[in-house]
Amino acid sequence: MANLFMVNAMGARGEGQKEMDKAIKKERITSFVCFDIETTGLCPESDRIIEIGALKVKDGKIIEGFHEFINPLIKLPENIIKLTGITDEMLQHTKMEDMVIQHFIEFMEDYIVMGHNVEFDYSFIRTAANKLHLSFEKMGIDTLKLCRKLLPHLESKSLANMCSYYNIINNNAHRAYDDAKATALLYVSLCNEFFSDKPEAFSPGPLWFKVKKIQSITNKQKKYLIDLIKYHKIENIQSIDSLTQSEASRMIDKIILEKGRMI
Repeated sequence: MANLFMVNAMGARGEGQKEMDKAIKKERITSFVCFDIETTGLCPESDRIIEIGALKVKDGKIIEGFHEFINPLIKLPENIIKLTGITDEMLQHTKMEDMVIQHFIEFMEDYIVMGHNVEFDYSFIRTAANKLHLSFEKMGIDTLKLCRKLLPHLESKSLANMCSYYNIINNNAHRAYDDAKATALLYVSLCNEFFSDKPEAFSPGPLWFKVKKIQSITNKQKKYLIDLIKYHKIENIQSIDSLTQSEASRMIDKIILEKGRMI
């Protein structure tokens, strides 16, 4: 597979630009996990992750990919369906959050992470990890902050506008894996144009998000939910112990709506 840093990003600006100086190349971050998520809303405490996409880059080469849908246990808002193209039917038989988050954290290893407005994505993953009592603290590079710092004259630094600016092709915008790949290519384009003059701008920094105290599922909810699951003979339910009170309520409502109450 071609090295991302030795080719232009999908026909990006600067067609005549040659391979960067070897000494400069060694200083650049060329190993990272670039990721993106799709969610039901903007709040990590009350909204849900519905899709995670990521690519692992080592020494400039994509060595592994990650993609999973997550069943949010709620109906998707119409604006999210319209934005992403993800439907309730696509998520109906997908994995639960706890399984996907554990797998994703294992996938990320100790790599530096990257994203476009990465603190948004990080806040959701960190919140989900916290519910499972998993540690998730990362150093990261935010391509949105890079664009704001290096290209202040551009009116919009959205991923879509930056892809247009650098001629990066993303045929599936607002889908997690495709946006993650586009973000990695954007990072390459920014490096090609600005790293030699402003290497300090590309230094990774610690990501920070304070997770609010989570109210765990109550014993009463747990007992009722277990009885409800047994009554309707439901399989492949995520670990009940990791649910919050609000998640448990949503799950109970969903089962009753689809299967009915216990008689």
